Amino acid sequence: MNICMIGHGMMGTWHSQSLRDADCVLHTLVGREADATEAFAMDYGYLHWCVDYREALKSPEIDIVIIAGPSQTHAEMALAALEHGKHVLVEIPLALTLADCERIVATGERLGLKVGVVHPMRFRREHRHLIERLRSGKEHVLQIQSRLFLHRRENIGSTGLKRCWTDNLLWHHGAHLVDVALWLTGKGDPFAAEADILTVHSVMPAADDHTGIPMEVAALIETKQRQSIICTGSYNSADRIFDIFVITDRDSYRLDILRGTLKQGVDELEVDSEKANNDQVARDFVDAVRTGGEPLVSARSVLPAMRVLHQIEQTHQR
Repeated sequence: MNICMIGHGMMGTWHSQSLRDADCVLHTLVGREADATEAFAMDYGYLHWCVDYREALKSPEIDIVIIAGPSQTHAEMALAALEHGKHVLVEIPLALTLADCERIVATGERLGLKVGVVHPMRFRREHRHLIERLRSGKEHVLQIQSRLFLHRRENIGSTGLKRCWTDNLLWHHGAHLVDVALWLTGKGDPFAAEADILTVHSVMPAADDHTGIPMEVAALIETKQRQSIICTGSYNSADRIFDIFVITDRDSYRLDILRGTLKQGVDELEVDSEKANNDQVARDFVDAVRTGGEPLVSARSVLPAMRVLHQIEQTHQR
């Protein structure tokens, strides 16, 4: 499997580190600035590098394209890679509109190519163990709260470098929050959870004058079984929080992604760090392409969450 990595920020770095010792070849790195791209390519052992992804996609040697560039380029790059016959793994979010998400899914299926999305919450062992108990009937979800608060008013990414692009709270971090909640509520089946949605209430202010995007979002989803899903996010918070809190009829589970801990009832356990958990994602996709199986997170499987985000966006554009 020859890999083309588009982008070498934090996620491009993490995926490169994950695949460096895997059974694949780091073939081509695509960056924005020549000097930085060449230096990264040399450090990680990429065979080639360039600053034009369209040029990279022409190579018949490339099997898989991993898109880890700016969110607003994901749809364009994914569609181009698919049309060049490449399997595609897209960093979250799959796209910034529901129409583009659906277009990517349809194109991949039409061409018989695999499309995966980096939704690392679905790889969490503690969540997957919980889903096994939910499927067995041993527990039943009563409430899920997912939160992501950070300070991003000056458009500085997790690497500490100033970005040339603006992040999107609803479609990027909102995708994390809504998808994991639907996945857990649906016992591993987001479509089952979507079919069970009774109401979606949300609050999202108008775009901020400085950043050009809404900086706060909150959604309350009620299911036909009277379960509640509460997803909240902010780019204004001085206190950084990223956690998933699940209450069942048997116990409670608070996963603190930033601290790497799981509090189950009164007991607190250490769990894999965010990076260690994320290391599974690209390797899983490479294995799926190699074996002909399905990746753990297919592009089609994230459409229920994307439809909820679309509904929220449409509600607040009226």
